[in-house]
Amino acid sequence: MSFEKNLLQMKKLIKKKPAKETSLASFVMPNPPAYLETWKNAGLEVIENQFGLVFMKKTVYSPQFFHGSFKLSDVFHAFELWNQLEEEHPISTNGQNVVFFDTETTGLKGTGTYIFLSGQLVFKNSQFELTQHLMADPSHETAFLYETGLWKPNQTVITYNGKSFDWPQLETRWTLNRTYLPKLSVPHHIDLLHGSRRVWKGDLTQFKLTSIEVEKLGFKRIGDIPGYLAPIIYLDAVKNGDPHALLKVLHHNEWDILSLLTLFIHSSKLLLEESYTETALTSTNIGKWFADLKMYEKSQDQFDQITSTYEKEEASMAFYYIGFNYKRFNRKEDAYQSFKNALLHLPLRFKINAYEELAKIDEHLFKRFDQAIIYTHEALKLIEAIPELTDTKKIKLKNAFEKRLNRLLKKVK
Repeated sequence: MSFEKNLLQMKKLIKKKPAKETSLASFVMPNPPAYLETWKNAGLEVIENQFGLVFMKKTVYSPQFFHGSFKLSDVFHAFELWNQLEEEHPISTNGQNVVFFDTETTGLKGTGTYIFLSGQLVFKNSQFELTQHLMADPSHETAFLYETGLWKPNQTVITYNGKSFDWPQLETRWTLNRTYLPKLSVPHHIDLLHGSRRVWKGDLTQFKLTSIEVEKLGFKRIGDIPGYLAPIIYLDAVKNGDPHALLKVLHHNEWDILSLLTLFIHSSKLLLEESYTETALTSTNIGKWFADLKMYEKSQDQFDQITSTYEKEEASMAFYYIGFNYKRFNRKEDAYQSFKNALLHLPLRFKINAYEELAKIDEHLFKRFDQAIIYTHEALKLIEAIPELTDTKKIKLKNAFEKRLNRLLKKVK
């Protein structure tokens, strides 16, 4: 009898013991904090659920309420603009319930970092409603997470840096409380930080939300607490029971979320409303973004508007990117003219690419080898003039252009 058959017979003789039933530990309800009445008297509502209690503050705003330069009801126009767009864009809404969401935490990362404040702004009952849930103390975390309702499906969550920070932190806390909580939903997530970096690249020097408020949204905070103090204030309030400073943290969170909504309005109009513009640079960044998303028609419309509105100096980058659009569709003569229009005022590192594209078209399409040699020489001169190029990059570029030059020189002999 083979070894395999012996092994199979032995397996039949082994009687499997039924698996022991395991039961999850029952949930132990935490005690209410000693400062319950003090925080209630400060204006915080108490919500009780099956896991403990949560403090809550609710604030409502009329659709006519202005935050900075924007009326809150303008968000419906932004939604409509996205509904009219057939393609998918990173900040387009998809018709689901939209929630403007922001958190405050006791730290920046790690399993010892708690979310202690969750703010959510929605449109409900003909008004905008901001609900802020505040964790009573860490023993009531399960109650706090459950009460946020973020486990409910079919939501669009709009955040600022939420994909890198708020949502991963929420997932960590949810995992640690998964025994008792419903499964966390996977919402459609729009992170406006990424969009802001695309739209205002080269325009803004920093992308803190408070900076964008001043530079782009017409809002300047007065009496705000620095965000880095929020964890200290919360932990101190839990320790001493005094909510006075903690209410300022809620106000800080409120401003964050209102600015989220107005930033969404402003970004949406810049992207999709033809007559709504800022500068040639902003419009060029938007056109480039559409091109990167392969939305070439939208990209071309954006660039055409720039080149017809601004002088060549301001529109140089638009001409540069139009050249690549034309090249994609094999309109090489148009691409050649666009690169020439761009050339005079381009930043040096883009000039090298423009010279390369012009040399390619002269060599392969027009067979003007002498002109291609001129452009290649110009590119080689520029390589040494760009300080941000590393030695490795300079060597690589030189080798490529010298190879092109040698090939061209052979063709003119």
